[in-house]
Amino acid sequence: MSRNVFRDDHLTFQSQVQRFILQEILPHYEQWEQNGVTPRDLWRKAGDNGLLNCAIPEPWGAGGDFGHSAIVIETIARANCLGIGFSIHSDMVAPYILRLGTTVQKDRWLPRMTSGESIGAIALTEPDAGSDLKAIRTRAKLAGSHYVLNGQKTFITNGVNADIVLVLASTHPEMGARGLSMLVVERGMEGFEQGQPLRKLGQHAQDTCELFFDNVEVPADNLLGQENAGFSYVTEELAQERLSIALRAAANLEGMIEETIEYVSQRKAFGRRVLDFQNTRFTLADAIAQSTMLRSFLDDCLERHMQGKLDATSAAIAKLNATELQGRLLDNLQQLFGGYGYMAECGIARAWADARALRLLGGTSEIMREIIGKSV
Repeated sequence: MSRNVFRDDHLTFQSQVQRFILQEILPHYEQWEQNGVTPRDLWRKAGDNGLLNCAIPEPWGAGGDFGHSAIVIETIARANCLGIGFSIHSDMVAPYILRLGTTVQKDRWLPRMTSGESIGAIALTEPDAGSDLKAIRTRAKLAGSHYVLNGQKTFITNGVNADIVLVLASTHPEMGARGLSMLVVERGMEGFEQGQPLRKLGQHAQDTCELFFDNVEVPADNLLGQENAGFSYVTEELAQERLSIALRAAANLEGMIEETIEYVSQRKAFGRRVLDFQNTRFTLADAIAQSTMLRSFLDDCLERHMQGKLDATSAAIAKLNATELQGRLLDNLQQLFGGYGYMAECGIARAWADARALRLLGGTSEIMREIIGKSV
């Protein structure tokens, strides 16, 4: 379908991103899946090609808008490389620093993130605190010119590679959610340890790990924004995060529909192409029809977000619909591959496993339903 949400400069950039994926990602992706981590060298190459911090203005970023970010998100997802963590870095970490940071902080961290020299992560989730941020136990106590940080975070995307980590910690536990603050922890700080890559069901190339903080002395100058305002900051950034996840899900589904059509057009069973069976055509017809309707809604959300008008409920609807539909339709498409669809080296198998996380990231589907339900 034709899409009016992107301008000519977005489409030109899309060709550049496609070339980058073809040359720098796809030839190596299987090895990264086995390693459980994406090499740091890829980030520097991505920075050289303008794929990082696309929507961050100059002189700190690439100077584009979220349409350029969406191009990177969608093109990587369509290529079935959901393990690449650029979006967390560019569309979650960097916007916090841009919006909340002082000029000194922005000058210090953002250009290095844009070049790929520094890799960003955000640490919200804890072993006993997922979507419920009010249950966070990581503590940061002000002691003169620094905070003393203690605690543990888990399921942190880009955690192994991270040079800059936004850590949500409780600075005033007695205040509950109103006592959370955002601190920037940097690689090399004494007492800060980054765990080994966690073994996951999917997205194996994405380095996800635990982070440990043992009396880490974080300079008070590394406080991002105001003390005790962390919960509101996180809430305000969630709409973009959820839209980004929805865009990943939809683009990945579209890419897998194309791959399935190619497979069933060549594969034969009982002397006929698999595509010639009515069940196959009906399965594909349902996938095409539903993904086309999803794309229309997401493009509307994307356009509204680029205008600064996307509301929290619409973002929750986008994420819920996109990720649930992706999971359901990928399962149907995988069936058309037969036994080959269960083999790890088959693209549909990787997509099926990788997609499962998207119903959990950025708030579970149940949280999305709660948000939508409260708007009634």
